Amino acid sequence: MLDVPGTKERYSNPGMAMLGYCVTASLRGKGDADLRSLLKHRIMGPLGVPDTEWSVGYGSTTTVDGLPLMATWGGGSYSPDAVARVGRLLLNRGTWEGRELLDPKVVEAALKPSGMPGHSGLGWWVNAGHDATRLWGSAPEDAFGGAGAGHQFLLVAPSLGLIVVRNGQQLDPTLAFNEGLDRYVVAPVVRAITTTRKAPYPPSPVIRGIHWAPKESIALKARGSDTWPMTWADDDAQYTAYGDGRGFEPFVPEKLSLGLARVVGTPEDFTGLNIRSVTGERKGDGAKGDKASGMLSVGGVLYLWVRNAGNSRLARSSDHTKTWTWSDWRFEAGFGCPTFLNFGKDYAGARDDYVYTYSPDGDSAYLASDRMVLARVPKGRITERGAYEFFGGLREDGTPLWTRDIAGRRSVFDHPGGCCRSAISYDAGLGRFLWCQTLPGDARFRGGFGVYDAPEPWGPWTTAYFTEDWDVGPGETCSFPTKWMSGDGKTVHLVFSGDDSFSVRRATLTLAE
Repeated sequence: MLDVPGTKERYSNPGMAMLGYCVTASLRGKGDADLRSLLKHRIMGPLGVPDTEWSVGYGSTTTVDGLPLMATWGGGSYSPDAVARVGRLLLNRGTWEGRELLDPKVVEAALKPSGMPGHSGLGWWVNAGHDATRLWGSAPEDAFGGAGAGHQFLLVAPSLGLIVVRNGQQLDPTLAFNEGLDRYVVAPVVRAITTTRKAPYPPSPVIRGIHWAPKESIALKARGSDTWPMTWADDDAQYTAYGDGRGFEPFVPEKLSLGLARVVGTPEDFTGLNIRSVTGERKGDGAKGDKASGMLSVGGVLYLWVRNAGNSRLARSSDHTKTWTWSDWRFEAGFGCPTFLNFGKDYAGARDDYVYTYSPDGDSAYLASDRMVLARVPKGRITERGAYEFFGGLREDGTPLWTRDIAGRRSVFDHPGGCCRSAISYDAGLGRFLWCQTLPGDARFRGGFGVYDAPEPWGPWTTAYFTEDWDVGPGETCSFPTKWMSGDGKTVHLVFSGDDSFSVRRATLTLAE
């Protein structure tokens, strides 16, 4: 043994060989005797790829233990069109022109970090890895790909609707393999197409635009920490959580993947106070550490959605974050990065007796989705899994349908490849729900986001503001805390994690005449 298992990655073929052996063994007595036949009937034939445009295992077969085996670690020969079709199949979660060729759950598992060191999914390279770095720095976080000898390369970026195939020898022998790909293939293509990204919904009939205070006025505190979901509690303070940092100054001694804090004061003069909690804090790094994605105060009790915990997990605190009780259940599908809808102080001004939760429809916070989903629960039963209902679409009269079956959930917001981390709050002065959504990619220092508004928690959604390149980085998450909204609803303050800090920027909503 060369290293402690799970601490270091090495490029190696035996694992793929063993996988090929096991799958071939499972085919005994079935219609397809070997992997080549299985692949043809299950994938390549339905994709419409001629036999002359693909091959596997160097075109040879070796019999071992009576099994017809072939090299699964190399020896493939695919035309660019065949490669692109495989990329499109995965981009569409295993569906090809309305026919499901692969289980979407298998595709999702294959295209997210495997939990091992490096950037491996299950048989694919994934841009989101075990830490904050990306395999191809110019590509969005949800990108994935495959690579062969020289610089043969398939790149798929779902958030950009992008499939790239490149065949050829190594581009620059002086650069590391993926550094060369990033410099000469990924970066030029991404730069060329990202300027075409558009808002997914028409302009708001209420909010004509958002005017941002000069970037020099942005308040920056708690440098080195991010995420920052917020809620306005019964004691008039705001409570928040941070990730991958040490909180507000003076910093806590060690880096936390989930730390807790209390914020008091006005947006122009506020103080952040770190709160230590043995039962609430978590350690870890990147995707390996539990992180907060939503926080809510209801009836003097704080609730916390935590991502990276397997389809998210819920925690509850009755003493303003000092101690937490964790739920023993998780959602079975979707809701990998949930956030609460926040109303006023301690949920004052709520439209009904329900609490609403939104999330990209996926099991991971590190993959963008085409859609957002919505759940609701009576505010007195937030910790009960059986009390949750899921948005199942709209009736003809525009009223929502709700179902207890999570498999019956339907999209409440659509943005092809663009649904990522978000936060939503109610602007009582305007009577509008404001939903902040970051665009996929590393937005700590550069990137974009959208602000969408609606008269109801389920829409109809319109665009109040959209940019793919803000004048500063919007960070991984951003929100409009209800405590820092003016009475008329026109002046709000964006709390965002740009520059890996607790960042606050004043915004003025320009209303339509």
